[in-house]
Amino acid sequence: MQELEIKLKEAGKISRLTNKTFQFPKELGEGFYSANYFLKSQKIVKENRANHRVTMQWFQRRDDTKLCGIDEVIAVLYTFAIHPEDLEILALDDGDIISSNEPVLKVTGRYEDFGFLESVIDGILARRTSVCTNVYNVMKVVGDTPVFSMADRQDDYLTQVGDGYATYIAGISKVSTDAQGKWYGGKGMGTMPHALIQICDGDLCKAADIYHATYPNEKVTALVDYNNDVTRDAVKLGKHLGHTLKAVRVDTSKALIDHYFDDKDTSGFDPHGVCKELIFALRKALDDNGLDFVQIVVSSSFTAEKIAEWKKLNVPVDLYGVGTYFVNNTTCGFTGDLVVLDGKDEAKEGRANYPSTRLKKVNYPIY
Repeated sequence: MQELEIKLKEAGKISRLTNKTFQFPKELGEGFYSANYFLKSQKIVKENRANHRVTMQWFQRRDDTKLCGIDEVIAVLYTFAIHPEDLEILALDDGDIISSNEPVLKVTGRYEDFGFLESVIDGILARRTSVCTNVYNVMKVVGDTPVFSMADRQDDYLTQVGDGYATYIAGISKVSTDAQGKWYGGKGMGTMPHALIQICDGDLCKAADIYHATYPNEKVTALVDYNNDVTRDAVKLGKHLGHTLKAVRVDTSKALIDHYFDDKDTSGFDPHGVCKELIFALRKALDDNGLDFVQIVVSSSFTAEKIAEWKKLNVPVDLYGVGTYFVNNTTCGFTGDLVVLDGKDEAKEGRANYPSTRLKKVNYPIY
């Protein structure tokens, strides 16, 4: 990990990670995670059409896409392919911006040596690039306002390490769990959940007090939507804690309307959840009560489009927490195709060996 941290400081991003960085289950090399028809093809080719050199090419169909998963895929090939030293690999880099139909990876070698890994590679590139692109879309619109990834709770825990790396490649290092930061040396961060307030009988001030007593060297960032009365509870907590309170976080469910609007006309907007009108009101309430030093953190259903709108309107947010939007895995789908056979173009109708001046040769090994 120390070596990895040095790379990060020198390059500003991870560049060509190695087999030693990734921890793969041995079953991946045994075909357990490969589509069955690829395993059958491997056997058929080995027994009937062995030793033909083919080129397999991977691409996707979306412009302005931030690529991720390349180094992981290379590590898969070098770990589980048969005779990986005989493979010729041309690849782009994690973090590159790619276009529709642009090849991101070309592997040349005997089909029986690596073809069974096709669907595994598809999945890695699709997942990592989707997450990376979703984060990239947020980073394009958020400006200098920091963003915190809360995506750990939106999917299976086994996705956290790779998703965290893809998030980092796109520009966010603030994550919820140590797992998300594993591949780039990051650590999880956060303060109190709703559960802590509940255990304190719904008493937000008491929850904040015991939090601070347990972590005296940290200022408190407190959830203030437990009672669905954001402005009132934020001011109450601010007066109670003073400068010990760093920030308040609003995480109101889209199914609720905050009590701030109980006596107000909401016919001109949608008051549900974390709406901009509530955040403007919260900022004013804090400032009016001498709590201008308290920052505002928002979360719950934030997307790149919503953040872009709020930035244009100068909604007073100091930190955005984003979860579900980051791990929407339908953003980018990759396809692997055989496009060259023994040095000659050979591909199914509609596919071709797409030229590229950006692909770079990967030298084996990469330790």
